[in-house]
Amino acid sequence: MKTIVIIQARMGSSRLPGKILKKLGDVDVLTYDIERCRAIEGISEVIVATSNLPQDDAIANWCEVHQVAFFRGSEDDVLGRYVQCANIYKPDYVMRVTSDCPFVDYEIASEIVSLMEKEQKDIVLMDRELPRGLAVEMISYEALLHIHEMGKEPRHREHVTYFAYEYAERFNSVTYKVPANRIAPELRITLDTEEDYQLISAIANHFDDPLVSSSKVIQYLRETPEVAVLNAHIEQKPVI
Repeated sequence: MKTIVIIQARMGSSRLPGKILKKLGDVDVLTYDIERCRAIEGISEVIVATSNLPQDDAIANWCEVHQVAFFRGSEDDVLGRYVQCANIYKPDYVMRVTSDCPFVDYEIASEIVSLMEKEQKDIVLMDRELPRGLAVEMISYEALLHIHEMGKEPRHREHVTYFAYEYAERFNSVTYKVPANRIAPELRITLDTEEDYQLISAIANHFDDPLVSSSKVIQYLRETPEVAVLNAHIEQKPVI
């Protein structure tokens, strides 16, 4: 089974422009993304999918310097960008990661790849919520093509897999059971605001390890509520 990871990335952000190339520990946010995705077992390739806008030349240049595969496509039609990128590699499955999640859980992602190898379903669902910023999505290439054909609303084009959740009855799914030590939906370990940046910087500085286990990150935040509270008031943008 051929599985690729596509990391969607852009410099534009209404709340924190340029966030994915901001310093994180001794490196930057995108380095954390790449290293953690490359640690996922059973992955064939990790590709950064950015836009054709001039402001995203910085991401393409970063990828060239760091010898990371990348693809450029539409800024607004992220679903189209994913499909065009995946078409180059002809995978069986695509794992979706967003670049504003530098502590994506590569251990859980490895287990999801293994689960899908056994089940061969369209998409993986989770039975409980992870902290925001740790989850990945895995979908079959064929299901992705179906979504691309059928998903016409702006929310479908922007959020890539949203159609599969909105019309779940059209897809065959398998459920991943989230380990107890990862169930912490109250925590926010993603990057969209300055407060988020303060929190993930505190994590990076504490561990000084891009491959620190997500379970240790969760434990650290539970043991240091003064850090966890930094972005507790931030509300996620609604899907419209």
